[in-house]
Amino acid sequence: MIKKSIFREYDIRGIFEEELNEQSVKLIGYYLGQRITGDKVVAIGYDARSHSPILRDYLTSGLNAAGCKVLDMGMVATPVNYFCNYNEIDGYRTDASVMITGSHNPSEYNGFKITIDQAPFFGEEIYALGEEIIKHQEQKIEDDTNRVEIDAKTPYINYMVKEFAHLKGLDKKIVIDCGNGVADTVITDIFDALELDYRGLYCDPDGSFPNHHPDPSVEKNLRDVKKALEDEGDIAFAYDGDADRIAVLTHKHNIKGDQMALLFAMQMENPTVIGEVKCSQVMYDELERRGATAIMYKTGHSNLKVKMKETGADLACEVSGHIFFKHRYFGYDDAIYATLRMLELIAEGIDLDKEIDALPQVFSTEEIKVETTEEEKFLIIDKVKELLINPPADFPVILNVIDVDGVRINFEHGWGLVRASNTTPVLVTRFESTDEALAKSYETKVNALIQKAKDSL
Repeated sequence: MIKKSIFREYDIRGIFEEELNEQSVKLIGYYLGQRITGDKVVAIGYDARSHSPILRDYLTSGLNAAGCKVLDMGMVATPVNYFCNYNEIDGYRTDASVMITGSHNPSEYNGFKITIDQAPFFGEEIYALGEEIIKHQEQKIEDDTNRVEIDAKTPYINYMVKEFAHLKGLDKKIVIDCGNGVADTVITDIFDALELDYRGLYCDPDGSFPNHHPDPSVEKNLRDVKKALEDEGDIAFAYDGDADRIAVLTHKHNIKGDQMALLFAMQMENPTVIGEVKCSQVMYDELERRGATAIMYKTGHSNLKVKMKETGADLACEVSGHIFFKHRYFGYDDAIYATLRMLELIAEGIDLDKEIDALPQVFSTEEIKVETTEEEKFLIIDKVKELLINPPADFPVILNVIDVDGVRINFEHGWGLVRASNTTPVLVTRFESTDEALAKSYETKVNALIQKAKDSL
């Protein structure tokens, strides 16, 4: 039985063998190939998980059955996979790419990030694909692993070395933590070519992630890189499992994605910058103050890529460390490229700590997850919206409510967010205020509203 739950908002994701197995993945390849249409070129890359090459073979069989030509780039970072959609690789121009990756999920998970015609394949397209596959789940696809091996890493490395040649010999001690993901399929080659002074932690790809979980948004996963930075570094970077998310660490700060956007925007003249609903109000206000155009939009890498294309934005960000550059780049999230742009700021003499310290001080919670079910999470959000029309008498004064993704409630001195995760059965909340006690108060009052919404279902 193929589970509907593997077809998510941004990608296809599930547990190897239990959910992503020979039958389901061959059908994913076949019906995806039908949507790309026959006689098209599809490039496949995969991450460090031991089962990724197995899924590559199943997917290849399905794509071949649909009449596609399959290119195999081997183990690569997700940004390298995206890169092949915009650049000729070994004489081929691709019509689509699939990245086989479980990203920062536990090692038993895997999944597919899909790009067609330089655009993410997501949302309703994925849900419709899932429905068609479930309808034909007994269909058998023959083994056919015929594919052409290509070298996508070398053109990517060469591109970065050329674009950032001015960083050659930068006099800074750099620490990188690859988390045993795939960042080091390219990053140390780039650093070596640029003659950068660096120390690498956990660079060997190992899908069992023996040292720590490859999620740099979780503080405990940064202990080792922080220690190395303290001992012998000027700046440090950490990456998630497929190298499309980044953490930037100085001796004073763990610089979040929205703060990175403010730093990167310094290089751009009157940029348009898109942030997700979890971004600090400081980012939006500061961008506007500097003459930029700031747009608040939905969380999710696919959503932000589409919105960037629609608006012509120069930059987009998520708090978790997805950074998307259209300015001097192609408009997708690339933690390797973001690393080099951050080093570029340092080379230009920008003091990262000084810039962060100069921002208005606010008190922000981390993402707080509220357990619920897949069936109820969106119903709860709808009920919260209803309750906000006539909130309790002791509820903080509401300035306005933004409902582009869940509900972001703007108060006099801060805001609270409640949104349904598109990937897990939880609600995600976050709170911010100029006053720490107020931020806690917002959290208490909004949580009471969530509980009231849950009780009413």
